[in-house]
Amino acid sequence: MVACDAMRSDARRVRPIKPAALLLAGLAAAGPTLAQTGTGFPNRPLRIVVPFPAGGPVDLTARTLAQKLAAALGQSVVVDNRAGAATIIGTDAVAKAPADGYTWLVTTNGIAINPSVYKKLPYDTLGDLLPVMHISNSPFILVAHPSLPVRSAADLIKVAKARPGELMYSSSGIGSANHMSVALMNIMAGVNTTHVPYKGTVPSMSAVVAGEVHFQFSNPIASGPLVRAGKLRALGTGGTRRLPTMPELPTIAESGIPGFQAGPWFGMFAPAGTPRDVVKRVHGDMVNILAMPDVRQTLSAEGAELIADTPEQFTAFVKAEIAKWAKVVEFAKVKAD
Repeated sequence: MVACDAMRSDARRVRPIKPAALLLAGLAAAGPTLAQTGTGFPNRPLRIVVPFPAGGPVDLTARTLAQKLAAALGQSVVVDNRAGAATIIGTDAVAKAPADGYTWLVTTNGIAINPSVYKKLPYDTLGDLLPVMHISNSPFILVAHPSLPVRSAADLIKVAKARPGELMYSSSGIGSANHMSVALMNIMAGVNTTHVPYKGTVPSMSAVVAGEVHFQFSNPIASGPLVRAGKLRALGTGGTRRLPTMPELPTIAESGIPGFQAGPWFGMFAPAGTPRDVVKRVHGDMVNILAMPDVRQTLSAEGAELIADTPEQFTAFVKAEIAKWAKVVEFAKVKAD
């Protein structure tokens, strides 16, 4: 199957963080130099836009990094939550912001999914935005209501094959990361399950707990307590390796779907045309921040697998992700209303 092969070929291994000096290649095309702008940097506060509500995993990541970045730059760094419209509102705010190094975006792989789900976006993803760094991967876990007679991802696939279209799964919205993760699983496992979208993470998870739907992919931090309380059953993790917080939980890849990965990645972007010296400065500071033991501990506790690559590598990755999800969206016939 073409889509299945594409998913496996696009799988990306997590790499250890490398020294900053080795991570600053490929910036020649990032924009004008700082000298050309005629201004010093930074001489006022910076803003990191998060296209999600406060309190979630992306917000936590951005605030952890913002605090350290402020210390590195000697300027305050404000996190600006611009939630709504499947991250489009916040992303558009950055795409249209001045390319002066004072506005940044921390978001998820929704930025690579949206171009295929939405007919018209108010911005050009790679034309108006500059990929700066792949910060981390945040694997989902597959959870089910305890009444469903399954204890692994392999069991779920068997039931789905025996009852095509009957199993229902929830998501936080059409085109969301957990929606697309099940769409990918359906393609790779050759099954048919029914999508029930909700407006947000909390109601979509509550639907599984209440038994309104059978399963979903969710963040392990949010669903972990419910698993431990017996209100949900964990079936597998979508990461490339087992989670340190749930070492007994096998990956879905080792449970019968080789090459499968599910869960959002987190990345940093800037408006296209941001001065390359500014990008180099902020990128270098970010590499150093992600190598700090307290930062690694905080983000790893959230299930994050840290990446910290170059702008050039991240640009290639985002391009590949846009192509990958376009295949999934087309195959699964996903379209926003």
